[in-house]
Amino acid sequence: MKHARLETSPRLQRVARLLEGGREYSTAEIVAHASVCAVNSAIAELRENGLDIVCRRQGDLWLYRLNTP
Repeated sequence: MKHARLETSPRLQRVARLLEGGREYSTAEIVAHASVCAVNSAIAELRENGLDIVCRRQGDLWLYRLNTP
């Protein structure tokens, strides 16, 4: 998969900044707060850029969180 570079992608930078807070965000929250449509693609691209993002399902929601040591 070809992915955008975090350093040059405002779209990925918005998602990364949102996740830096350390809390979990649902797909809908990421869409609303980071103005992205394809959240799963953005998360995959951020992972390709080296970010450790945890995803878990809670009922019908998918939740994403930046895993920081």
